[in-house]
Amino acid sequence: MLKLYRLLTVLCTPFLKILIKKRLKKGKEDQDRYTERMGQTAVPRPKGALLWFHAASVGEAQSTLILINALVERLPDISILVTTGTVTSAKLLDQRLPEQAIHQYYPIDHPKWVTTFLDHWMPDAVVWMESELWPNMLLSIQKRNITAALVNARLSPKSFKSWKRIKRSARRVLNTFTVCITQTKDDAVHFEKLGHENVIVSDNLKYASKPLPYDEEELKKLRDVTKNRPLWLMASTHKGEEDIAFRIHLHLKKIHQDLLTIIVPRHPERRDAIKPLAEKFGLKAQFRHSNHLLPIDSDDVYIADTIGELGLFYQLSPIAFIGRSLSTDGGGGHNPIEAAQMSCAILHGPKIQNLQKIYDDFSAASATLMVRSEEELQNKLEKLLSDEEGLNALQNKASNFAAEKAKVLDKIINSLEPVVELLEDKSKENVAA
Repeated sequence: MLKLYRLLTVLCTPFLKILIKKRLKKGKEDQDRYTERMGQTAVPRPKGALLWFHAASVGEAQSTLILINALVERLPDISILVTTGTVTSAKLLDQRLPEQAIHQYYPIDHPKWVTTFLDHWMPDAVVWMESELWPNMLLSIQKRNITAALVNARLSPKSFKSWKRIKRSARRVLNTFTVCITQTKDDAVHFEKLGHENVIVSDNLKYASKPLPYDEEELKKLRDVTKNRPLWLMASTHKGEEDIAFRIHLHLKKIHQDLLTIIVPRHPERRDAIKPLAEKFGLKAQFRHSNHLLPIDSDDVYIADTIGELGLFYQLSPIAFIGRSLSTDGGGGHNPIEAAQMSCAILHGPKIQNLQKIYDDFSAASATLMVRSEEELQNKLEKLLSDEEGLNALQNKASNFAAEKAKVLDKIINSLEPVVELLEDKSKENVAA
């Protein structure tokens, strides 16, 4: 099966080149760097030990950054290569990678392009993130005896079923990895059934992300002007959720006359659609804008239409509803970990399919409240705003849960000891030379 796959990728060479050109026209490839998709680069390999991370897209890239930053602290003399397959992930990494790291686009899984890539970069070790398993590359890594680890590994029931049909090939590909570190016990069972003999269960690496940053001076200003006002936050909102917030505000204002509702839209450019909505409901709304305008006592709603300030409002508000979970765009949810790290009492709707496992973890620990409707959200908020003891209990559960889960990073680092020791030895050899 693997020989057939290799042959087919060779035969498809013209079609793969056409595919790259089509993606270029659609803006899905980088005009200046598309040859990296064929393993070619103008960037020289740095001297010394090189650790290569592969992350498919934005989600995996964010998890990878957590691990990179931790390993760089322990191994400051090594160089880092990070590959991803999307333009969006490349932009993210360009802003956040440490100084000794290089980003490249991952080569398409063609035997010649894989060889060109490996001949140039010659990584000393590889950390493969999550679940994107490319046979030509992985078998080439194995053939060159490069130490590799699979981290934050996951395998959906559908993917497991597909790999199970070609179990012998799956086992051969997975044998590339010295260790397979999975997110869940179910994932571990899948990899073990496919024949991997060194599977370790850790948890989702996203739990080890650093808390969102915020400006202390801006926080002080906001606390001064909202002092003694009950408030709640609807974070990362999408279409349909601002309407809900406005209706709920009108109801809650009957009980809490000086209530302030804070809304942080996921996409600040939606401000022009949100403003007439507030006016429709007869609410006085203040937009923060880039000049950081502050709410006044007569304002009902404060719209934080800025970029990169979500941490500020999680720190300010004791209650946070996580958006895109009651939206009219199909939903999907956003990350609740960030709010938990800031000790918010967390509420969310039922449309959380993009982060279902994380929300299931929170729910099992009673660290979030799920509401299935606008009415239920209104009732839960009404109760929390009047029940300080219940509010504090939910805040503590979320905060304690996030702190406990953050220990996943130490477990993963310990499980990567073979990779770490190899790189330490390589670094010592380079210093001696």
